[in-house]
Amino acid sequence: MNKIGLYLLTALFALACGILANNYWVSSKMSDPVQMPAFKLPDPEGKWHHSSEWQGKIRIINFWATWCPPCRKEIPEFVALQAELANQGVVFIGIAIDEEKAVKNYQEDMAINYPVLVDNATGVELAREFGDSMDAVPFTVIVNREGQIVFRKPGEVTRDELMSQIDPLLKPQK
Repeated sequence: MNKIGLYLLTALFALACGILANNYWVSSKMSDPVQMPAFKLPDPEGKWHHSSEWQGKIRIINFWATWCPPCRKEIPEFVALQAELANQGVVFIGIAIDEEKAVKNYQEDMAINYPVLVDNATGVELAREFGDSMDAVPFTVIVNREGQIVFRKPGEVTRDELMSQIDPLLKPQK
């Protein structure tokens, strides 16, 4: 099987997993938050970023790919929410499981206003560390200011789902 055929087969498998995940695995607010795994990844320009860079912020981490239709559908909403919530200590972080050039081109075309990192080689394994047991893309987690994963969602996530999880994190704890 040639390289393009292998990519196509992988893409179709990931898309099918994402669709199944969206239909069968309900998003989950976690009753027992778990510590977010640390990571160090490059952006499309080759600059390395460590997960501690966003410590103390509410992080919405989204594993995605340029070839994934549900991923592409989510990104404009993420861009809008990033603009809306940035001054409240919220940061979206896209981790692309894709080729660096494709990610760079897509990031520029979509004017993505949040950090985009590239992890084509081990992105699936990193997503598993975050709780993606189905190897689905897209896969989104929300991490509170203390660095704990409080929400996981395989498959496409909506603005309403995100806001229902983010809003309580924005309110001061008593």
